Amino acid sequence: MKIESYTGGYFQTNGYWLSTDSGDLLIDAPEGVADWLADQGAKPSALLLTHLHYDHVVDAAAVQQRFGSKIYAHSRPDADLTLETVLKETIGWPFDLQPFSIGQLLAEAKNVEPLGVSGPNFEIRHVPGHSPDSLCYLLPDDELLFGGDVLFAGGLGRTDFPHGDGPLLLQGIEKKLLDLNDSTRVLPGHGPETTIGIERVSNPFLN
Repeated sequence: MKIESYTGGYFQTNGYWLSTDSGDLLIDAPEGVADWLADQGAKPSALLLTHLHYDHVVDAAAVQQRFGSKIYAHSRPDADLTLETVLKETIGWPFDLQPFSIGQLLAEAKNVEPLGVSGPNFEIRHVPGHSPDSLCYLLPDDELLFGGDVLFAGGLGRTDFPHGDGPLLLQGIEKKLLDLNDSTRVLPGHGPETTIGIERVSNPFLN
């Protein structure tokens, strides 16, 4: 399995292209990722969304239209989850999110195999607090976690957006992420990758 990262948009959001023997998939859809994927010759048949905040889904419609990707997410989009309401009301953000459809909801799922049984089998960990729909996708055998905006190198997801909850986020990290091996790599929604072990001992919000 090959993993390539892309960073785009005003908030410098990370997306991850996974190329496997069973096909290609994408995790999150920051601005510009559809063009980048086309330039790479990628053809993702699946798009896994860690959550529905604007910067993670702004290219979801483009990816779906260009590649026919099936989109997986915890919830269906609404103006709260995408931050459309708060961005318009607080900073007058020029909001232009093209509609996309969710092919499979993961609110009750424990695992997902977006490329079929021969492809990667992701363990799903629901960790709300940054957003109520925040999912982390774990590949246990590879010790690899796609963490969205839950856990960063030296930080946590912000909790001042609608439905943010700091104590809930910390509780989720402690119960659902810190049980992982220290060597587990964390590929976050923003910033550089890290490991569970590094964050366990050095993240100021966890100590």
